Amino acid sequence: MNTGERERENTESLVNVGLYYDVKEGMEKDFEKMFSGVIEYLKANAEGFIEAKLYKDTSSSEYLILSLWKTRESFRDFMESRAFHETTTSGKNLLKGQPFHRIFIPGE
Repeated sequence: MNTGERERENTESLVNVGLYYDVKEGMEKDFEKMFSGVIEYLKANAEGFIEAKLYKDTSSSEYLILSLWKTRESFRDFMESRAFHETTTSGKNLLKGQPFHRIFIPGE
């Protein structure tokens, strides 16, 4: 059993966050590489981060990042962090427009 599975079993209030991105054509590999770097950073530094997965629409250059957090506050702290702002600033040239997110909380 990996760490994410153990944390899912031991935590009652998990937060799933869907981050939606429309990536410029030809920039997909750069976006995927950036995603990998952000995940490594989160694993090492973000309190409350459990795991994230990257999904790509096979008929377009749209991506979904689905991340799992212990609480809404842990996700909000990341969104307000310097690391998040540096990543989003450096990644703007890869995107067609403004990304958006949706938060899914079990029972709400």
